[in-house]
Amino acid sequence: MQLLAIHGPNLNLLGSREPGLYGTASLEQIDADLRRRAETLAVEIDCFQSNHEGALVDRIQQARGRVDGILVNAGAYTHTSIAIRDALLAVAIPYVELHLSNTHAREAFRHHSYLADRAVGVICGFGAASYGLALEGLVAHLRARP
Repeated sequence: MQLLAIHGPNLNLLGSREPGLYGTASLEQIDADLRRRAETLAVEIDCFQSNHEGALVDRIQQARGRVDGILVNAGAYTHTSIAIRDALLAVAIPYVELHLSNTHAREAFRHHSYLADRAVGVICGFGAASYGLALEGLVAHLRARP
């Protein structure tokens, strides 16, 4: 099973960016933890981060026919990007939306997601652990399919 983790804008600054809100784990640490957890689940995962919407869309499109599932933390694009939504729907790959913070406990503009209604599930509010929870949920979902 091949998976893809998509990290959106500003996530490259994790560890130093608002640690009271996002925690102290760096993106490199999160990716390393994802790879370790994937190995224990006998799956492979590729991780990709970009601050550019078009690069995220391109990477999602490249996953078509190559990836069984996607973990997506689109960051602020969650609340603005119809293009990322359309890319996810176009490739028809099951995905889990995730966030480090609880977006529903934050500013009103963060309460709406363009991705959530078509996601297998949404995980938010558990800091860096959100990634592992999303990974385990996605793998369980994929393995349960006929």
